[in-house]
Amino acid sequence: MSETNQAIQEKKTDKELYTYQQGAIQQIFEKFDNAPDDHHLLYQLPTGGGKTVIFSEMVRQYLKNHDKKVLIMTHRIELCNQTSKMLTSFGVTNKVVNSKANLDDQADYSCFVAMVETLNNRLNDDKLDISDVGLVIIDEAHYNSFTKLFKFFENSFILGVTATPLSSNKDLPMKDNYDELIAGESIEALIENEFLARAETYAYDMALTSLEVGSNGDYTVKSSEDLYSSPAMLQKLLDAYKKHSDGKKTLIFNNGINTSINVYYTFREAGLPIMHLDNTATKKQRKQILKWFHDTPNAILTSVSILTTGFDEPTIDTIILNRATKSLTLYYQMIGRGSRILNNKSKFTVIDLGNNLYRFGPWGADLDWQLIFKSPNWFSDRIKSDEAIEGEFKHDLSDEIKDEFSKSEDTYFDIKQTYKDAVTNGESSKVVLERSIEQHAKICIENSEDVYDALGLAKLLKDDINQRIEIYAKCISRSTGNFLKWLKDDYRQKLNSYLRANFDEKFEEIHGYPPED
Repeated sequence: MSETNQAIQEKKTDKELYTYQQGAIQQIFEKFDNAPDDHHLLYQLPTGGGKTVIFSEMVRQYLKNHDKKVLIMTHRIELCNQTSKMLTSFGVTNKVVNSKANLDDQADYSCFVAMVETLNNRLNDDKLDISDVGLVIIDEAHYNSFTKLFKFFENSFILGVTATPLSSNKDLPMKDNYDELIAGESIEALIENEFLARAETYAYDMALTSLEVGSNGDYTVKSSEDLYSSPAMLQKLLDAYKKHSDGKKTLIFNNGINTSINVYYTFREAGLPIMHLDNTATKKQRKQILKWFHDTPNAILTSVSILTTGFDEPTIDTIILNRATKSLTLYYQMIGRGSRILNNKSKFTVIDLGNNLYRFGPWGADLDWQLIFKSPNWFSDRIKSDEAIEGEFKHDLSDEIKDEFSKSEDTYFDIKQTYKDAVTNGESSKVVLERSIEQHAKICIENSEDVYDALGLAKLLKDDINQRIEIYAKCISRSTGNFLKWLKDDYRQKLNSYLRANFDEKFEEIHGYPPED
């Protein structure tokens, strides 16, 4: 170790660690001191808890007390640069090993920061001397790209850090690469102690059974784009933003570039300040867009995956999940982008348009990370399917349509329960739709002065009719496209016929007086 480097290591950082961060460092060093040299330890701490701060202070202390080197691996260049800056702020001189790095002076450094793919190339080409590396730190350790490098560090203590100790590939569980897990402070504890903001979630009941799952275990981009780029879904997104986040700084996550571009044009046509960012943007474009997002109080940024890690913008007020995911890690990463505290910020808004809340539970729920680490399949197998989630929805009129039926005490009709009752009573399944039509006719008549008003209101029930028919078709296990279309058309015709034939009689029953001529 050079004299210059040693002197810098002796400097004390001006950063003050919180009690839980100091406790984590102590726990990890206890493992380091008592475990074998090749021990693999995983440390979990929520996004915003300060993982980089913790391992930067660890590196400082390690280099001060050990005559060995440290290597830190990341999976993205942004994280690589951020980590290097954080280490420097702790007084740790470090060298970034990127594709352009000159390694002729590597002997002058005791700490290296590298991207996983670049490091893999340098090691395979024998360009970097790692014979004296005693500590290897892996940021965002749940990504499997790191594991191929473990063979180079058979005699090193490996510390993986992550917010979610659940592998990105269920066929490669983290327990196969790490000996044990230390679970850090919980999200709830960090919120209670004002280190993180609390999420207020607005979840919409979404019909997602058209989505397909790909080989990686998550929803495919194509099926997501087909659904989320539709005019109806784009309108639902815009309406949700206006209802819950109008005028607030908002980050939107999408699954697909085309969807994000469609979101951009939809919001721009509505006169809203929005920009789009994906991984095809140049460094200059990305820098300009993120600066605009930071500087503009009511900015909206629609994006595709690129900002799930290595992005810190505490001014965000709202996170919109305009996508579904089967990845708990991605779910926590996306929402975590809004959890940073700033000034008087104690809460932020989450708008969920992907049934993610129903799939994983609330962000910050009390998850047993030890159980998830030891039995990842047990956890993943208990995640509800889309069919099960949607089977629990209470389909009712939208708020906008419901306003037109304000004189009705209840607009909801339970198709599934009506079907169960009919089967129990030995009745034909046809009575389910008959009773549904009667209920639809009733709320139309309750809010009308004449039959023409009622027929006009019946037209507003198109979406509700479609939902009821689809639930009914599942009950009777018949769901072909032609059959559904016939049922929907037949339902509307019968509803209109019922109103024309029975309006006067039903009006008088409901109101106690006949309709005016």
